[in-house]
Amino acid sequence: MPIYEYRCEECAKLSSILVRSPKSAAAPVCQHCGGTRLKKVMSRVVRLRTHGDVTQEYGIPRPGEPYSDPRQIGTWVERRFESYGMEVPEETRRMIDAARDGELPGPAGDL
Repeated sequence: MPIYEYRCEECAKLSSILVRSPKSAAAPVCQHCGGTRLKKVMSRVVRLRTHGDVTQEYGIPRPGEPYSDPRQIGTWVERRFESYGMEVPEETRRMIDAARDGELPGPAGDL
């Protein structure tokens, strides 16, 4: 099932539309303004980096070194829990997984 991108000729914003079947696809509608005058555009290609890619590119920081990528924080936390013989709590695991997806947690008050 491909995802096609369209640029709205009314508001000029991009809309990504999942097409279940090209034969029965409905006319695209802008997700921002509801416009129906959309033009198909060439989508950018994105390659997601794996944990291994990040480690290979940045290495694993030594104690006291700054982190170059938020995904490295998860590796440090996992190793700390392992060194104490503890399992990573579920909430911490979710935060590590989010960091590996490139999302940093919000300020401490947002937790």
